[in-house]
Amino acid sequence: MTEERSVHFQHRPYDGTSQPFTVGLKPVAEKEWLEPDTFLKPHLAEKARLFAERPDDVFRAEPDTEAAQAEVLGLVVEHLRQFHGSTHDVSSSSVSIPAAGRWIDCTDLPALKTASLMVQEDLVLMRPGQEGYRLVAASLCFPSSWSLGQKFGLSMADIHETVPDFNGARMGQMVARLFDNLKPGQILCRFNWSVYPDERLHHPGAHHIEVEATGQVLASLFLRVERQTLRRLSGSGDILFTIKIHHDPMAALEGQTDSSDVASGLSRQLLALSSEQLRYKGLHTSRDTLVAALHEVSERLRHSD
Repeated sequence: MTEERSVHFQHRPYDGTSQPFTVGLKPVAEKEWLEPDTFLKPHLAEKARLFAERPDDVFRAEPDTEAAQAEVLGLVVEHLRQFHGSTHDVSSSSVSIPAAGRWIDCTDLPALKTASLMVQEDLVLMRPGQEGYRLVAASLCFPSSWSLGQKFGLSMADIHETVPDFNGARMGQMVARLFDNLKPGQILCRFNWSVYPDERLHHPGAHHIEVEATGQVLASLFLRVERQTLRRLSGSGDILFTIKIHHDPMAALEGQTDSSDVASGLSRQLLALSSEQLRYKGLHTSRDTLVAALHEVSERLRHSD
């Protein structure tokens, strides 16, 4: 999928402000919950295409989740009404998105799918049970190297089985406590990032970055940023995850504010990753070449100031 792209990077967790493989949750206000941006039209168009062509890959829901799905739809519609009137025209039974050429009937079912087609975020419902929180419903159009078909119905521990330093470690224990203690009305946010070889939004398969030590190392690579939020539904008690994807072309790093510091921060984060973490991110054979390229960028910018 090709998009017209701005050189402004909205979120830069790879600059050192958010550490990979940590919880890193921070509270955000209701008005900051969802983030429609200049890519609203292509992102919604891609969601519509995926639902038409690959519906079983991008939507799953257990039968007893209808009430929770309706609760999510209500939250999304009210949020759009209050905070995003410039992009969404909300009536009592529909939402119009003029810039994206979309009109959505709020009475359509399933409700989680309907809500997902209004926003760029993917929507995932986790429900408490005997084995911890379990994935019981999701509209997941833009996964980052994981498959809804493989993870649907699994517990949080099973979903993160392949994630380094999660199960049996401090990160997994902290997530479990946060889930148990999260109160309705609270909204928490965190970021995750990886290097990807393309800007496709639907990326269910594992990826591996291979680069050659040339002057064009960064030219075809993207920093894929996930902005994740979570909040507890007051009715069902389920926890709703939202996941918003940003693609930052690494070739445009030099045009960012404080770009030398950003390149240096990314280098430090790459160097701090363990061999297991590098393999999980598909960077185990390319990390050193990327770090060298980023160091060159940082030094060139520093000397040009």
